[in-house]
Amino acid sequence: MHSGPIAVAARPPVRVALIGDHDPAVTAHRAIPLALELAASTTRLEVQPTWLHTATIPDPADDLLASYHGVWCVPASPYASTAGALRAIRHARASGTPFLGTCGGFQHAALEYARTALGWSTADHAEIDPSTALAIITPLTCALVERSGAIRLAPGSTAAELCGTAELHEEYHCSYGINPTYETELERAGLRVTGRDPAGEARVLELESHPFYIATLFQPERAGLRGECHPLIAGFVRAAGRHQQRTEESAWRTSGTPSGNSPIPGR
Repeated sequence: MHSGPIAVAARPPVRVALIGDHDPAVTAHRAIPLALELAASTTRLEVQPTWLHTATIPDPADDLLASYHGVWCVPASPYASTAGALRAIRHARASGTPFLGTCGGFQHAALEYARTALGWSTADHAEIDPSTALAIITPLTCALVERSGAIRLAPGSTAAELCGTAELHEEYHCSYGINPTYETELERAGLRVTGRDPAGEARVLELESHPFYIATLFQPERAGLRGECHPLIAGFVRAAGRHQQRTEESAWRTSGTPSGNSPIPGR
């Protein structure tokens, strides 16, 4: 499903792959186009989102996703294809393509990292396989379905820099999060927890070695329903624009034909 270009700009559109099984009954899915429209206006970039059903993502996902400048793994899991969602996340992580994961995207970002970066091939999500012996994602201490709460951001993190504050108050629709038992191993391997709730539970993940890789258990896209541009989504769009420019410059160096596009606005 293709939702069409958002906003108007002088350069070609920034293409964003929305990884998930589109359902207009899902609040977050209704919010995402609005959130991207507001981010496009804020960044002065044209954004062209495309919904990619998880069952359509091949192994490997590189050829399918190579033309996208950003990958957003969206809420509403379990997905039709867990493997498809993980392939898309793996592509974004390995290729340096800007990545945003929200709600289910947060959970699957942690799962992909455990399986691929840590080599824990049997790692799983307890909602998908309740009998798994290596549950990276487990039920939250307190379910957060249609609830909101505070998140404290780590100083110096990309999330804190983008938001310009040390604390957020955000909306959730989830019942699963990272199993604290494996949090230390994930962080030692480079997947850093940069946002926590008042009880200390992980709410934001970042991969510091990546140009832009942020996953949130909350749903920042819901700000779009209030007509507000969330700074994390604006930051994702800017990063996708920079990735587009780098891709075009690389193609220009290879072909010797200039693209004629203007620079991407700064973060």
